[in-house]
Amino acid sequence: MKTRRLTAIVALASLGALIALDLGWSKPLDPYKAPPLLALGSGQAASGAHCAALPH
Repeated sequence: MKTRRLTAIVALASLGALIALDLGWSKPLDPYKAPPLLALGSGQAASGAHCAALPH
């Protein structure tokens, strides 16, 4: 019983520390610079993957 309680406390403390660090170091989101969530048919070229490097 003590092991389970200790594991839960460590997990919740780690989650709380991660959230606190994220809130302290992150910048507010800028919706005008963010990439589109879904870009289906938007005309934007894909980038960043080997399948996006199509031959010319």
